[in-house]
Amino acid sequence: MITGGAVAVVAAAAVGGPLVYAAIEGDAPPAPTVQVQPEAVELTADTDGTWAIAPSSTAGYRVEEVLNGADVTVAGTTDQVTGTVVVSGGDLADADVTVDVASITTDSGRRDSYFRDNVMDVDTHPTATFSVTEVADLPELTGTPVTVPVTGELTLAGVTQPVQTEMSVVRTAEGVDVSGSVPVTFADHGIEAPDLGFVRVEDTGSIEFLLHLTL
Repeated sequence: MITGGAVAVVAAAAVGGPLVYAAIEGDAPPAPTVQVQPEAVELTADTDGTWAIAPSSTAGYRVEEVLNGADVTVAGTTDQVTGTVVVSGGDLADADVTVDVASITTDSGRRDSYFRDNVMDVDTHPTATFSVTEVADLPELTGTPVTVPVTGELTLAGVTQPVQTEMSVVRTAEGVDVSGSVPVTFADHGIEAPDLGFVRVEDTGSIEFLLHLTL
């Protein structure tokens, strides 16, 4: 996912340079986050069980680049996110999240096409995954978001690396919402941040997500 931001700019050089970026208007929108729930919402106390990721969930990447001397934020996203989250004894016991890399889009179709075919090689690596590897203490969930430190593994383009992040978790009338951002260093996944003259991409970025969980 993050590789799309890191190397998507190569598409500009391959299919028209700055013309690809001419259609991009301003920075990307803010990262999606969980929201405080209205006090009137009725919440179920018990959270133990295996939660499924609902179709309305999203995941993607965010990177910073310098385009013709201007700082620009680029973000790609998809709603093709699947997986499960297991809560046992009030703890976050396990989680496996899979993202369809081919469906990630930004504000440039040309960038996205190059990302899929030339960068990520989605025929070989169609998905990116995140898995929780250590049990995490889960505070009592209410309509007010809480922060949960999480240790896991992130796989991008076939390369798996350990990661640590903090997730925001809130109980909703429909289930549980989870959001967060996982920092990524491109070189850890065999990616060299491009410097093509008219555009230079920072060598770090992040994966961001908003998951809606239902039992």
